[in-house]
Amino acid sequence: MSKLLKQKDVLKDPYLEIDTSKCPVCKVKCERSFLPHLKKEHPEIWDNWCNNFVRMREDGIHLEQIGKKYGISWTVVEREIKKTIEKKNKPLCLKIKKIKSWEPKDFRMEANTVWSFPNRGNWATHKGDYRGNWSPYIPRNVILRYSKESETVLDQFVGAGTTLIETKLLGRKGIGIDINPNAIEMARQRLDFEKEGALEQKLRAGDARDLNGIEDESIDLICTHPPYANILQYSDNVKDDLSHKDIDEFIEEMRKVAKESLRVLKKDKYCVILIGDTRRKKHMIPIGFRIMQVFLDTGFVLKEIIIKEQHNCKTTGFWYKNSIKYNFLLMAHEYLLVFRKPNKR
Repeated sequence: MSKLLKQKDVLKDPYLEIDTSKCPVCKVKCERSFLPHLKKEHPEIWDNWCNNFVRMREDGIHLEQIGKKYGISWTVVEREIKKTIEKKNKPLCLKIKKIKSWEPKDFRMEANTVWSFPNRGNWATHKGDYRGNWSPYIPRNVILRYSKESETVLDQFVGAGTTLIETKLLGRKGIGIDINPNAIEMARQRLDFEKEGALEQKLRAGDARDLNGIEDESIDLICTHPPYANILQYSDNVKDDLSHKDIDEFIEEMRKVAKESLRVLKKDKYCVILIGDTRRKKHMIPIGFRIMQVFLDTGFVLKEIIIKEQHNCKTTGFWYKNSIKYNFLLMAHEYLLVFRKPNKR
């Protein structure tokens, strides 16, 4: 933005590229962020931006993309969207594309312990706009291999509903739980489709550490993707969200998740989780292995360790140069851990 923006232009353009050191309206220099100045001196502009945030999110634009366009963090965008829709007293209505295909083209079940999905998958109502959600190929493979039609599948970190979309498409009953009510609302909207043979999908806000309302040994398959500690935070101010816990505390809280998973799962049935590692000070922190041990300590037995290849790992530019300069490898894998609840304990 080389020219001074007139107020009407700022109000009009929903895709601004912002110089964060200056106010986008009056160009006054700001020490850290222009945001406090904008809210105080140009409240009508800020209100318009908040309305734009809602419209862009309803159009399926990712929170990070919105934040980048406006020079603010995605958490601020998420918070202001929530405030704006609460003022309007109506839910966020994501526009769901017209369903063109109900299943992936030329699908074949995976048959070895390395899974790779360069094409993330966008059949039915699947979209890749929820932070950190997994490819629908993963729950599709897991559900087909480890459950039968009419059985009940649980995802206690349901997010935007990827797992339950697949349970609905594949003729299973689904239970989806998430501590973030915004995620539940998004999942509910994406499950709002009719298909012959589809069974009931239940959604509710709740805590994976306390699966109240789910009876002992009533679940046929657990298929879930928990956060990787606080590497990626899924909410702003949701109390007890595990994505706000640092690694050691996260591991201890996951013990509660493992115990509840063992309680609700039927004997000889499977619990499948996707988990990844992180790096601090150039050294690996093996979150995946630590979580695996937590579930083994709880009473599960290990059926499979599947290596899932990541395709968003950039091997050029900034990260590549730094991996050479500082002597560390870029992580390009996650672990899909398949546990079984034994018949005798």
